[in-house]
Amino acid sequence: MKLRTGIAAVLLVALLTGTAFGAQFTINAGIGLNDKSAQFQSLKFFKEIVEKNSEGKIEVVLFHSSQLGDDRTMMEALKMGTQEMTCPSTAPMTAFVNAFKIYDLPFIFAGEDVADYILDGPVGKKLLDMLPAQGMIGLAYWENGFRMLTNSVHSVKSPEDLKGLKIRTMENPIHLAAFKVMGANPTPMAFGELFSAMQQKVVDGQENPWGTIFLQNFFEVQKFATDTGHVYSPFVLLISKIFWDKLPDDMKKVVQDAADQAKVHNREINRKMNAEYLEKLKEKMEVTILTPEQKAAFQQACQPIYDQFAKDIGEDLIKEVQKLTSEYKK
Repeated sequence: MKLRTGIAAVLLVALLTGTAFGAQFTINAGIGLNDKSAQFQSLKFFKEIVEKNSEGKIEVVLFHSSQLGDDRTMMEALKMGTQEMTCPSTAPMTAFVNAFKIYDLPFIFAGEDVADYILDGPVGKKLLDMLPAQGMIGLAYWENGFRMLTNSVHSVKSPEDLKGLKIRTMENPIHLAAFKVMGANPTPMAFGELFSAMQQKVVDGQENPWGTIFLQNFFEVQKFATDTGHVYSPFVLLISKIFWDKLPDDMKKVVQDAADQAKVHNREINRKMNAEYLEKLKEKMEVTILTPEQKAAFQQACQPIYDQFAKDIGEDLIKEVQKLTSEYKK
């Protein structure tokens, strides 16, 4: 009995300190989504590869559901070296690197294949290379997905249907401006406050990928959904530069290789899960699938956003992405 108690005590200390037996390095990795999300499943995949290929020298401890704070809080912790890893959407990253706003422009990517092409190419690398100056290393682009609209008032099939609706957005100037130009009343709000705000009718609706909408049970307080796909949200797997610089080169390679493998895994399961969640949501909500002509109306309504933010993001960067997406389509 004493032996069991002693073992339990040692395991508890190991858990609390985040140090496994024999591990020389510990990566505390936190995300905002819950443990059923594709993002968390991908982190588990990453953890398995790192711990196996480092032969136990690196332990990865996972935290979901904003247990370590929201995206901004966790990124600040990476900068200070008090947390090793997080995986935010690019929207809150704009507070650290302005150029990431390029990904917030509405309808800049026509599909997932185009997004992969840009993110895994020179533009994606150029933006990741800006992160070390902010105390973070960008290991890989993962996927959150195309953002879709839900609300509790009526079905939305055109920008005119958005007029007067209070739509929660992230605290992101481009997202706010896009919904404003489409006629909605955008309301910035922390993600953790969103469900109760919709439940209490503080806001009429919100926008997130299908997976988030389903897994967060938004269908309990939202009746209508529309596949607007207005913004593609990448995740970026980030690691603290302070921690990264302590790793020997062979361990850096283990971590980077795992991040790359997990990227492929993440995109595969996220797309599969989003398709499945859409079908499940159709059983719980009134889902509108826009025709190409209907979606074009939303795109047209958002065109002023490009001129409005061209100087802020950089006209050359916008033109570079538009040129690459045009070439890809050909």
